[in-house]
Amino acid sequence: MKNLKINSKKFAVILILLLVLSGCKEKPKEEKESKRPNFLFVLVDDQSPFDLQTYDSNSILETPTISKLAEEGIVFDQARHMGSMNGAVCTPSRHMIMSGKTLWHLPPSAEFQKQTDPHEIDQQTIGAVFNRAGYKTMRTCKKGNSYPGANKQFSIVKDATKRGGTEETGSAWHSKQVLSYLNEREQVKEKDPFFIYFGFSHPHDKRDGTPELLEKYGAVNHKDKNSIPELNDKQPQLPPNYLEEHPFHHGHPDLRDEVRVSGVWKNRDENTIRNELGREFACSENIDIQLNKVLNKLEAMGELDNTYIIYTADHGMAIGRHGLQGKQNLYEHTWRVPFIIKGPNLPAGKRVDGNIYLLDILPTLCDLAGIEAPKTVEGKSFVPVLNGEQEAVRDVMYGVYCGGTKPGMRTVKKGDWKLIKYDVLDGKVRETQLFNLAKNPNEYIDEHEKEDEMQTNLANNPKYSQKLAEMETLLLEQMKLHEDPYRLWDQPQVN
Repeated sequence: MKNLKINSKKFAVILILLLVLSGCKEKPKEEKESKRPNFLFVLVDDQSPFDLQTYDSNSILETPTISKLAEEGIVFDQARHMGSMNGAVCTPSRHMIMSGKTLWHLPPSAEFQKQTDPHEIDQQTIGAVFNRAGYKTMRTCKKGNSYPGANKQFSIVKDATKRGGTEETGSAWHSKQVLSYLNEREQVKEKDPFFIYFGFSHPHDKRDGTPELLEKYGAVNHKDKNSIPELNDKQPQLPPNYLEEHPFHHGHPDLRDEVRVSGVWKNRDENTIRNELGREFACSENIDIQLNKVLNKLEAMGELDNTYIIYTADHGMAIGRHGLQGKQNLYEHTWRVPFIIKGPNLPAGKRVDGNIYLLDILPTLCDLAGIEAPKTVEGKSFVPVLNGEQEAVRDVMYGVYCGGTKPGMRTVKKGDWKLIKYDVLDGKVRETQLFNLAKNPNEYIDEHEKEDEMQTNLANNPKYSQKLAEMETLLLEQMKLHEDPYRLWDQPQVN
């Protein structure tokens, strides 16, 4: 009897211990299930997707962090900004990112930031939306050419334009702001999820890279208008669609990015362009290095696996392609943007077309966070694409540049076909281009002197007159759909 009592007591103690241990095991699982995802939104300033090996395997730009992100996440091959009504293309682009609104429905501050008074849409932008949803929001990015009303909605703002070649004057400054914020979260044991807007001021000109990275890509910060930089074997080669000049004027007289960028100016010779690409690559690799620091910190904190990481740019960039230098054109190197996303429950190593605009970001992030998107949003969530339910969110893509003389440039793309039209300089330049991007992905034109019939502008080829008419009709439909206030010379004019 005595032994039986002792055994009974022992059994009771063991049973209690098992129940306690069992409860302890279940608790983290419950916490994990209820934990909301974090967001790290990375935006760089002026980067063609074709700079990256993810989009061009021949590129010598080394960005191991971004490449790894692509291998572990989803790469979008058809991501674009919708366009601009002014020369500072980044301004309307960032308005669209923040608000989810289409180009012609943006607040007045999107146009040269002449009017930056508070606007009702300010309260429906990323920072405000995620604040209301209980997220801790933090932002670091360049100052100027942005969306002031949306930027100030973030709880913590550390903005400064940093385009130099040192720790304090370059991209490292932005990473330090994020790392400092993450350290503070650790110290106070912050439990609420975060939304970090991790913006860079590079690789935007003047592209002053760090000395060691400039040396790596054979580039110098050229400042003498009366000479050209020397060629160097370390420099990137000329892009395949390089030209010494564009065959007709782009329609924006005295455009800064085409004629006044330090180190380039009006020069389009091989020496200048290869040196400038080297400077661009030096700045881009530094961005990769800084991003790696932040991702390592998130991993050390145990937050990386629960964080959606989005990498993109506000628009692409020419730098010698088609004889152009800036971002004020609608060729693929400038209209398209890099776009990579990795996060909880997303597949790894996947590529999709997507057919997304940057203005689709806000509704998508809301969808991923389980937040209702503002009623003001006009973009579309591409979560169905992320989940593999569909390949693209739309069939047709529409683009604008009319920062110079009006009505400017327009483009439309459907499937493999793309139309670009130019109506500038008070009718002095009226041009039409038709490309089949499957056969001519570099958008070669006559001046590239390719032998393949398909590798040129097909607008004047009678064989494709029906396709041209079809794309012309499609362009007008898109202009009406998006309430474009202008019409081109060969379209019915607006009443």
